[in-house]
Amino acid sequence: MDQERMDWPGDAKVALSIVVNVEEGSEMTVARGDKGMEPVDELGVFVRAPIRNFGNESNYLYGIKAGAPRVVELLRRYRVAASWTVAAMSLEAHPEVADAIRALGHEPVAHGWRWVHQFRMDESAERDFIRRAADSIERTTGTRPKGWLSRYLLTPATRRLLIEEGYGYHMDDYSGDVPFWDRETVPGRPIVIMPYALDTNDMKMWTDPAFTPQAWLDYARHSFDRLWLEGEAGFPKMMSLGLHLRIIGRPGRIWALEEFLRHATAMPGVWIATRGEIVAHFARVHPA
Repeated sequence: MDQERMDWPGDAKVALSIVVNVEEGSEMTVARGDKGMEPVDELGVFVRAPIRNFGNESNYLYGIKAGAPRVVELLRRYRVAASWTVAAMSLEAHPEVADAIRALGHEPVAHGWRWVHQFRMDESAERDFIRRAADSIERTTGTRPKGWLSRYLLTPATRRLLIEEGYGYHMDDYSGDVPFWDRETVPGRPIVIMPYALDTNDMKMWTDPAFTPQAWLDYARHSFDRLWLEGEAGFPKMMSLGLHLRIIGRPGRIWALEEFLRHATAMPGVWIATRGEIVAHFARVHPA
């Protein structure tokens, strides 16, 4: 198995990967030629009518106008690095977010050209979708993304296309707590698989009413503490914490992120790093 023992820099007991998703400004809307609208997430309502939902579009815009400044301020204040999984169109529509990523010195990761479902695309369209995302993000942030995260579903060709387009790691995997190599998709051209996590994602506060901000904080903190203890016992692993500007950036939720950062940064033996940094270290210690 590729789930090898991890030895993090400085003998850290756990590697913490903070992932900030930026989807606002590229969501589905008939204004961009889509057949319908995004679900009204805060209400859990899906309207199938092919009309614009101006109210829900403004709900997404909240993530840019109000959520992003709160998230950026916390990351800056606690001096923690994050990987920003960005839909490329979002940064084109809102260059201030691209400027913030650049100013923080954080890593942009491709989350698609738009925040749409690529599994419906044929191979030619998917390749263009993947390439356009990298080209656009490089223009807006000054950095070409090395990693990729799809919107939920991918195609049998996705990983091969990522390899052929020069990506270095792929996040559409939830199978463990450490990176590993995929040597089989394209023999002779391995790619690092960087598992992501859904259970510690702030999206749970939308999809599960039991996940209040306090419950999400408790779950995230317990996850972190358990992984720290496993690292103390000699089996260091990685924790992924997924965030969204329009979710965690709300006044009633942002405090939970601050409490988690306060807890994580106060613990000894914690390596808080971008996913690109984790991949680079993994590739050095466990070469393909």
